[in-house]
Parts: sequence; C-alpha cells; structure tokens
Amino acid sequence: MSRILITGGFGFVGSNIALKGLQLGHEIVIMDNLCRAGSELNFNILKNSGEFKYYIKDTRLMNDVKYVIKEVKPDFIFHLAGQVAMTTSIIDPLNDFQTNVLGTLNILEAIREYSPYSTIIYSSSNKVYGDLEYLTYKESQTRYSCVEHPNGFSEELKLDFQSPYGCSKGAADQYLLDYHRMFDVQSIVFRHSTMYGGMQNANEDQGWIGWFVDQAKKTKITSSHSFTISGDGKQVRDVLYVDDVIDLYFSIISFSDKENLSGNAFNIGGGFDQSISLLELFNFLENELDVKLNFRKKDWRKNDQKIFVSDNVKIERLLNWKPTNTFEQGIRSIL
Repeated sequence: MSRILITGGFGFVGSNIALKGLQLGHEIVIMDNLCRAGSELNFNILKNSGEFKYYIKDTRLMNDVKYVIKEVKPDFIFHLAGQVAMTTSIIDPLNDFQTNVLGTLNILEAIREYSPYSTIIYSSSNKVYGDLEYLTYKESQTRYSCVEHPNGFSEELKLDFQSPYGCSKGAADQYLLDYHRMFDVQSIVFRHSTMYGGMQNANEDQGWIGWFVDQAKKTKITSSHSFTISGDGKQVRDVLYVDDVIDLYFSIISFSDKENLSGNAFNIGGGFDQSISLLELFNFLENELDVKLNFRKKDWRKNDQKIFVSDNVKIERLLNWKPTNTFEQGIRSIL
C-alpha cells in the first residue's frame, strides 16, 4: 500500500479519490484550506468513512507546504488544490495566480528539498489550449464539430494561454514538466476536460453538469423555474464520470514503469463517444425527468471553447486506461 497526499482533498475529485483510497487500504493524507463551498460537507463524509490524517493548511504558504511534505514524505501527491473557475479568475486574477501558480511552485520546491522520491500528479485543464478560435467549425442543429480534429484534440495541439485561469493553470502545468527536466522530479500532468459526479457541490461557475442537473430537478418541482446559459447551447465537451477519474489516478500507483509517464502531459476526458452539448444535455434531462426546461441565452463567456473533446490515445497507449461509464449512466447516478 502507498502513502498518498491529496492537496485539495476535501474538494470534488479529492474527496472521491480519498474515499476510494481508504477502501483500498492506502494511507491517505489530506491537505486542504477548506475555502471552497461544500468542502466541509465532504470533510464530514470522509471523517465517517475511515481513518486518515489531515492538515488544514494552505498551499499558497510555503511554510505550510514544507511542514506537510517534510512530515508526510508521501509516495504519491495528487495535486488537486486550485482555483478552478474561469469567472473567478477574471474577478480576482491575483488570488488565481497565488493559488494555482505559487501554490504549485511551493509544492515542487518542498518535494525537491524534503521528498525527492515522491511522484506528483497535477490536475491541469484543457484551458491551456485557449479558445481554439483559429480552427474551423461546423454547426448542426444541436452542436459544433471541429473540421481539423473530428475525433478530438491530442496533446500536439499548441498551447495558447488565455484568461487569468488559462495562464495560471498553464504556468503550473509547465512548471511540473520543467521540474522533471531540470530537477528529475517525478511529475505527471493531466489536462482534464469536464469531470462530474457525487460530492461535487456544483455551482453556476464550476461543475456545469451538476449545476444544470440541479436546475432540471428544480424545474421538476416548480415548472416555472428558469435559468440562463452562456452562448447558444451548442458548445460541446467530453464528460468524464468521477469513477473513471478515480480509476485513472489509482492506475498510476499500480503502474510498474512510471519513468515512461513522468515528464508527460496527457489530455484526459470521456472522449468523442462521451461528448455532449448543452442542448443535448437538456434534451436528455427533459426525457429523463419528464419536464420542459426554461432557459434564456446570454452572451458567450470570454475565452469559451466551441468544442473541446479529448483524444485519449496517449494515455490509453501508455497506461491502458479507458473510460467505462457512459454519460447516460453517469448523469442518471446524480439525478
């Protein structure tokens, strides 16, 4: 069994990974500052699920990070702590930078000093590729498709940091890769597309699948309930259910040749088969709940992508990992 440190371990992905780790018998250690709404709810769920160690500490503070890394000396660090909302990054770019860039650099420096044999896996974002407006799109009745990349985007896509969020996630992403080149830190970067599932505590700015599921359930209760969407609803993402995310992270632990993974970035998502537009999601929810959704359209969000679908070939080839949950199964689990 391994000693696993999860930064942001009371967040959505972190708490789900922690639960699985406890079930598997790993030694779970969590570092979280409990700043995100819903993190205390997940904290209480975990406290009732098994024995683990936790530190209410902040990755932005070097002394906090050094204290935890020096004491724990983890085999694996799942670095999930971060500012994850595009809109929040625009409102407060400085906090976005401090959380995503400075926090990550603090962890990397602490690894170098106190725990050089740790393997760190970083939760990056598809936003490192920018808005992709230089590509060509076709528009159908319910979705966009990309002419140049009909089956999804690989890691060969050029980096194009846009927005404070894209810049901060992209900078952290590149620090992870460069610390492998320069200092031999065992670092792996996952550029995630949309993830969803239980314990997400979704809101309008982050966790759009869960948010719109909540709007549909409210409409089931009150037929006059309405909400807004940004853009025309034809924007597409590949969606990845949290159980598949958990399997991915734990497959790293059992993989025998981590040297082949270190220093690499991987696009991670549900793939083309699990891609869905807002309009297609709404149609699915209307059929499942027997409701008619009432929504109003507003302007597109800055830096929004018309489509992002991950090409998972690289991670599938090296790690033999594939998503197994369909979006129908996943969404039904949270209805």
